[in-house]
Amino acid sequence: MYRIGFDAKRLFHNYTGLGNYSRTLVHNLATCYPEHAYHLYTPSLKSHSEIQSFLGQPPYHIHTATGPFRAYWRTIGILKDLRRHQVQLYHGLSHEIPIGIHRQGIPSIVTIHDLVFKHYPSHFPWLDRQLYDFKFRYACRHSNLIIAISESTRKDIVEFYNIPAEKVAVVYQSCHERFLEQHSPETRMAVLQKYQLPTDYLLYVGALIERKNLLGIVQAMEHLPPDLQLPLVVIGNGGAYKRKVQAYIARKRMERQVLFVDAKFEDMPALYQQARIFIYPSVYEGFGIPVLESLCSGPPVITSNVSSLPEAAGPDSWLVDPTQPQEIAAGMEAILSSETLRARMIAQGLTYAQHFRGEVLAQQLMQIYLTLLK
Repeated sequence: MYRIGFDAKRLFHNYTGLGNYSRTLVHNLATCYPEHAYHLYTPSLKSHSEIQSFLGQPPYHIHTATGPFRAYWRTIGILKDLRRHQVQLYHGLSHEIPIGIHRQGIPSIVTIHDLVFKHYPSHFPWLDRQLYDFKFRYACRHSNLIIAISESTRKDIVEFYNIPAEKVAVVYQSCHERFLEQHSPETRMAVLQKYQLPTDYLLYVGALIERKNLLGIVQAMEHLPPDLQLPLVVIGNGGAYKRKVQAYIARKRMERQVLFVDAKFEDMPALYQQARIFIYPSVYEGFGIPVLESLCSGPPVITSNVSSLPEAAGPDSWLVDPTQPQEIAAGMEAILSSETLRARMIAQGLTYAQHFRGEVLAQQLMQIYLTLLK
């Protein structure tokens, strides 16, 4: 048995991308390898339905911040706790590791999800960029090994931080197992009724920010022939960019064609399964977990031909230049016009998604852990 520590702040406090990654990874490891002890370090705990399975039961051991400087506990103070708990390997699940861990005799791994702040610096305040750069650079240089969640991210790490390629291993993400559970037509209809949605729609899921390119989908819808103009259901949170898209929708009088929905996570599989197409024309992603959720759930995927998205989507999704709404529209029209094409994309997409099954990725990760531990 080994004692493996994790930076679990996002696991317990974030209920979107980084949190979902952390929960899925630790759950998959514990399910496949229950003989090890998984020590989860978090500044604090608060109640939420998504974390209940981690509370009060082996093989999980939860530790919260100690000492007078709790704001800096994950950065420095955690080291004494790692020693006290005799942790043999530490995995920073989101871009950082404790300062000085390499001097404690505890091997460490860090997961780097993306370097978006390097590609789009204008999207981040100056101070945030400096902090991210320090944390990422320190973690890359002082960890024993780096996990990149895609080949695209691996390439960025090597180029931006001058890291030897052999120090970076690619281990893809898995999505929550609930996306592989097929819901009955009755269940799907109940979810649609809950959110007052039509039975046929296009779907977008993700943050409503500039690089995710929701506006590109809306502009593509204008190019569709009248008989194929299905409404677009949008699930995600946003601020200034969301208001920009809504202003465009109002100018074009498309309010009835674009439906913004605040959906609960447990309803997402049914909403994916009922969609005619999932559309995700982001201009940059570390991986693109909504693409995998869609492949597992059913609807064919239209996504971008840049960054990591071809890796996430596979050879049978429809790849487009995200800056060209006409290309997005061409994919929508082709899929909506051919049930044969749509059925083939669904079947082949599900086959491709098997590469990202939790047990497959847990095995890859455990082999990396054991190599360092031995």
